[in-house]
Amino acid sequence: MNYQKLNREQIAQRVARDIPEGAYVNLGIGLPTKIATYLPANKDIFLHSENGLLAFGPPPPPGEEDPELINAGKEYVTLKTGGCYFHHGDSFAMMRGGHLDICVLGAFQVSARGDLANWHTGAPDAIPAVGGAMDLAVGAKKVWVTMEHTSKHGDPKIVGNLTYPATGLRCVDRIYTDLCVIDLDGNSLRVIEKIDGLDFAELQNLTAAPLIDATSGAVS
Repeated sequence: MNYQKLNREQIAQRVARDIPEGAYVNLGIGLPTKIATYLPANKDIFLHSENGLLAFGPPPPPGEEDPELINAGKEYVTLKTGGCYFHHGDSFAMMRGGHLDICVLGAFQVSARGDLANWHTGAPDAIPAVGGAMDLAVGAKKVWVTMEHTSKHGDPKIVGNLTYPATGLRCVDRIYTDLCVIDLDGNSLRVIEKIDGLDFAELQNLTAAPLIDATSGAVS
């Protein structure tokens, strides 16, 4: 193994680079929320949260937290100039109505055709809590996934077919992992970047679905 996997902060940084000026974006709970910290201050990007926030910013400095200003993951955030609050019913209407350009979600599994599983492993003692993920998966114009390439047990998280309960079908457009970036078109998994030192054959060995090598550079 002659490569160094990206850590979660580096994955978040990598995603932040691809979010365009003027985009309306929902960041899912967990790893995706870290992306807010790395968005350039000089870019107008409008972050949306299911609990009724639009145009919020990164976490506040320690000691400046506002207990009434939190995102859907119950994490403290800041409000940018022009940011606003609204009823969560209106927030879900935005999600379902196609008003979000991008949503970034975590995942347990993504299938070769872009099916997403991110809310339940099927374990009998797990607590079902899909939240707004289903609404985001079908309502956002683009769905990006951020996750480690394999589980903590080393099992591939990119698979031929889901074995966990589905959140949405044929909805994922791009995957960012600690090893690579993959574009999906419903029929193929195209690796457009991979980390330095990682051989494509080894990446394929860590993936339970066929990959196409379309790399033009390394993830950095």
